[in-house]
Amino acid sequence: MSTAVTVVGGGLAGCEAAWALAERGCRVTLREMRPVVRTPAHQTDRLGELVCSNSFKSIDVSNAHGLLKAELRRLGSVLLPLADQAAVPAGAALAVDRDVFARLAHEQVLAHPRITLERGEVTELPSPGVVATGPLTSEGLAAAIVRRLTPAGPPGRRAAEPLSPAEPPRLAFYDAIAPIVSHESLDRSRIYALSRYGKGEGDDYLNCPMSREEYDRFIAALTAADQFTAHAFDEVPYFEGCLPVEEMARRGPETLRFGPMKPVGLPDPRTGREPWAVVQLRREDRAGQMWNLVGFQTRLRIPEQQRVFRTIPGLEAAEFLRFGSIHRNTYLNTPGCLGPALTAPGDDALFFAGQLTGVEGYTESLGTGLLAGINLARRLAGQAPSLPPATTMLGGLYRYLRDADPAHFQPMNANFGLLEPLDDATARRLGGRNRKDQKKEALVQRAQQAFDHWLATLT
Repeated sequence: MSTAVTVVGGGLAGCEAAWALAERGCRVTLREMRPVVRTPAHQTDRLGELVCSNSFKSIDVSNAHGLLKAELRRLGSVLLPLADQAAVPAGAALAVDRDVFARLAHEQVLAHPRITLERGEVTELPSPGVVATGPLTSEGLAAAIVRRLTPAGPPGRRAAEPLSPAEPPRLAFYDAIAPIVSHESLDRSRIYALSRYGKGEGDDYLNCPMSREEYDRFIAALTAADQFTAHAFDEVPYFEGCLPVEEMARRGPETLRFGPMKPVGLPDPRTGREPWAVVQLRREDRAGQMWNLVGFQTRLRIPEQQRVFRTIPGLEAAEFLRFGSIHRNTYLNTPGCLGPALTAPGDDALFFAGQLTGVEGYTESLGTGLLAGINLARRLAGQAPSLPPATTMLGGLYRYLRDADPAHFQPMNANFGLLEPLDDATARRLGGRNRKDQKKEALVQRAQQAFDHWLATLT
């Protein structure tokens, strides 16, 4: 007799998880709270409804999003072929007619003989099951998640209390994200490595020094820049400890210089003096391929982020791997509370997937749902979960979710900085004017070969 499992959430990740489980012989109850409990974002009760952009981004495998799509098609995604059917002209991107896509997704998933849809809010975690409720997780389920993922701790401690004031929260209710830039796009001749007062390893941060004139020009550009006005469901209150950088600048020209851009304890080794102001970059990955602009969470529009932040010394040609944002988003501090396959501690049959795990983007969400469904089916069959290697885009995303610093964890989308770096011999061989393109081509070829090899190991 087939095993009964529950998937919570009827979005992209939940649909992929339910389909993957049903295809592997499980009887799936798919729980979706709409229309019993509505959200401020959704317009219909259909499964797979897109509530933000209608674009799944690039289909070109030389682009990180295109490479991820290629991997997920090989893995058996049910939704990407439906997106193809609902596609509208969008150049090298896969954009869809929202209504057509949601109708196709709803009909396809519910047509599976082993999937049953139940409506209503879930307030307890299922096992075996997959939780894929996304950024608009209900308060009742969010409370259950916090209770389940917070360690018991010493006697007398309440279940939802953090273990200590320094422990990162297990569940965040909004994104306050700073941009991430590619290391190889930085002008290191204008940047120096130094931690404030030489703490840590002494050179943990990269510093972009500014003169008074450069700082004044930057503040003028920042305060005049066009800010994104979010939908009502994205509106979040600003917390004093996490204000948008443009909001701080509007409070006065010296605010940033006494905040995230303060130069104290960061003398420029080339002059021996502290600059007028400093923009610090913090390593986002172990290999040092991705660097975060410290304290630069922002609501500027993407073209404005590119224009304004490229006035920072050393960032004139910066490649943005992730743009900054602040919006409503419930997500887990995954590296601090989930296992490598995104399972709950102590329960290897309870998986999490989708934006709830700290991935950004439609393709990233459905990818984690697909892999959660595959791995739960493997677990129920007595097999261990299997993850693709970090040389693949899906594997690199999972490695980030596992290895990121819990104290600074923020959601991430697909980008080439997630991939394991090329070996030294290959990197040395790639030289000349087109080195960047050659490197990307080598990363893509290696990723495709590694993914196919891993796929052949799945049973």
